[in-house]
Amino acid sequence: MTKNLTEGSPLKLIFFFTLPLIAGNIFQQMYAFVDTLIVGRFLGVDALAAVGCTGSLMFLMIGFVMGTTTGFSIYTGQRFGARDAAGVRRSAAACTLLSLAVSLVLTVFGTALCRSFLVWMQTPPEILEDAVRFISIVYGGISLMVFFAMQTNLIRALGDSRTPTYLLAFGLTVNIILEPVFILGLGLGVPGAALATVASQVIGNLVCFFYILKRVPALHAREEDWHLTRADVWAHLRIGLPMGFQTSVIALGAVILQVALNHLGPVAVAAYAAAQKVDMIATMPMMSFGMAMAAYTAQNYGARKLGRIREGVKKCALMSVAFSLAVGLFNIFFGPSIMELFVGEGQTQVVEYGQMYLIVNGVSYSVLALLFIFRYTLQGLGQTMVPTVAGLMELVMRALAALVLVDSWGYIGACFANPLAWIGSCLPLAAAYWLTRRHLQDSV
Repeated sequence: MTKNLTEGSPLKLIFFFTLPLIAGNIFQQMYAFVDTLIVGRFLGVDALAAVGCTGSLMFLMIGFVMGTTTGFSIYTGQRFGARDAAGVRRSAAACTLLSLAVSLVLTVFGTALCRSFLVWMQTPPEILEDAVRFISIVYGGISLMVFFAMQTNLIRALGDSRTPTYLLAFGLTVNIILEPVFILGLGLGVPGAALATVASQVIGNLVCFFYILKRVPALHAREEDWHLTRADVWAHLRIGLPMGFQTSVIALGAVILQVALNHLGPVAVAAYAAAQKVDMIATMPMMSFGMAMAAYTAQNYGARKLGRIREGVKKCALMSVAFSLAVGLFNIFFGPSIMELFVGEGQTQVVEYGQMYLIVNGVSYSVLALLFIFRYTLQGLGQTMVPTVAGLMELVMRALAALVLVDSWGYIGACFANPLAWIGSCLPLAAAYWLTRRHLQDSV
């Protein structure tokens, strides 16, 4: 079901478009949450640390996938907003072929180098082999994640944010069923968590493909649509690759930080990994408001209704900041209980470390809310330079936290890495949007 975002109340359109996105993004993060929860409760703290220390490497790869495929689909949304049916079909074909190329490169690159990455990150010896086994399987199935992300992003580009949510919920349900079967029933241990995730992605891709085949004719590329021109390819790459690299640059900061964390031992690694999973779910609604602005901006930009974009940013910022304050308080007050879900009772130091992380990050969520809105709005307009600079700022700030704060303050220094990165990234994005806002005002 497609949705026109160029007519009607911006507040209502963005709000109701965002609700399914929130659910969908939370379901997406629940894959990692379930892995961490089941591994931590049934296989112990060392196994939790083994899975947790791969988090930055997963962020590096999966972040590139999500950023690139989202960028590809922004052009699809622009063509849809412009009422260009042939352009939408050509865009769907371009997204498919480019995603195939991306998945082949990432699979070869990731599986060949994952052990070297973990050794370079100075992963503690007692968890290294489990970590290698886990991330090797995840990277081996990266093409499944690429195509699932591509298909759901194409559906969202046409204004339908509900169906991807249902598809993600279905995939998560399959994953939850398979996790204990693979880990406990088949006795596969840590690798079983990765295999269950890959198996659920296979099923999710098939369901998504047949849904598009039966219900979304706008994305059915014809024979002539597969004959892409250089202009078609460039139109997608100029948005998709910078968005992918932005996320990867941000992830490099997380990799550097993980190196510093590994020096603090398995307890610190496990606590940070568990708290990070809670944090990622808590911040998904803020990211969802940003993603809604990308789709909303792309369609209105394609329709040349630029004044609506400025109004949409204002209304979306109010909603997202209000939510960020509420969820930050929730994490601060209920953090210990949430942490105990991962490790059970008796792991006092893990719970205390996790609570420390949730407090430091929770008080900074409003900055992150604005960051997402500015970033995705600029990307919806097709601007890539400033978001890339903002990504570099995140890398620099996380690296500083790893090299300076962790060395001086220990674990609490690592907790400040995210807030510093958010502030460093938000400043150039806010300045760029302010300059763009004047143009949008003049174009009402």
